[in-house]
Amino acid sequence: MPQSGRTQERLTKRSLVAISHAIERAALATAEDGPLVVLALFQRTPYFERERAIYERIAASAAVTVVAVVGPTPPELTAGAYGVVLDGAEELAREWSVVALTPRFGATLVAYDRGEVAPAATLEAGRLFDGHWGFRRDEALHQVIRLRARLAERLPEPARSRLDEVVARVRDIPAAPGESRAEAAIRMLADRGERVQRAVTQRAEPADGPAGLLDEPGLRRWTGEAGVTASGILRVALVGVRVDEPPGTPERFGRRSAAREAQAVLAAITGVLRPVDRAVRLADNEYLLMLPALDETGALEVAGRVHEAVGGLARSYPFVAFTVHAAVTVTDRRPLPLADVRHAVEWAAREGVPVATLAPEPTGAR
Repeated sequence: MPQSGRTQERLTKRSLVAISHAIERAALATAEDGPLVVLALFQRTPYFERERAIYERIAASAAVTVVAVVGPTPPELTAGAYGVVLDGAEELAREWSVVALTPRFGATLVAYDRGEVAPAATLEAGRLFDGHWGFRRDEALHQVIRLRARLAERLPEPARSRLDEVVARVRDIPAAPGESRAEAAIRMLADRGERVQRAVTQRAEPADGPAGLLDEPGLRRWTGEAGVTASGILRVALVGVRVDEPPGTPERFGRRSAAREAQAVLAAITGVLRPVDRAVRLADNEYLLMLPALDETGALEVAGRVHEAVGGLARSYPFVAFTVHAAVTVTDRRPLPLADVRHAVEWAAREGVPVATLAPEPTGAR
């Protein structure tokens, strides 16, 4: 992870979006403070596409604008903007950075993807990063020099020359003495906004029903299919579960008893979830558990706990012995490969396999 004199903070994606937008708005502001350079690392193209219009406006007035993503170069960049292709295996591929620099102004966000999540309204919003941010010119100068060195071989000569010209001018002018005061006020406002957003998210969470259970529209919102999301970023373990009751159970025990059993099965399945996990009921006897940032070993342990929890219901009258089949995979694909998991569960039930595992997916860019 890139080092600086700043203390590293634990940041969520929601925080990074707000800070990035603040830096981008500062870059767009009219000011007579010399040439502007902006460098931004977006991880994947879909994240840049959402902000493309802003960066086209920035490029129209900046001396040079650099946008870096994993995968194909962003197509049809406006004049003054330069696209850089990152390899999915290099360290910069996991970095989310936005840096703006002029001789009189600087703003910096540098964050490194942990591949982990915190509880949040959506899977994307809860992604966790280690990083730092601030509005100090000399820190921005340091980051421009660092990124220029890392990206130089992938930039054309005009972009390198313009970056060097701005860096030379910044070095000739001392930083403003009041930067720390302005930054303290900005941090206070950012902290207050984050607390308000957390409170709103907590109030929006349902007060009843099994913890972590989503309906299908809720699944689309949580996984990001209704907004911006990208493959190759956060790995999610998927556990498909099928619970079959013995033939004739409703007739033997009555419909009301069967309904109670169904609720007990649902509680047993959702009872294995962590606060960051989610589940969706795909059919009367079929469920999908989504476990962010969990590896295959951890997912298999969860599948084992589901077997134990549902099996334990047989010890409580009037419950009967259910048959449980499951399938496990770990993916960074978006949308999630739900059909693959459901087919694997069907195979496990047909073959009498307690837990099936899908072939591992390759890591890296897609």
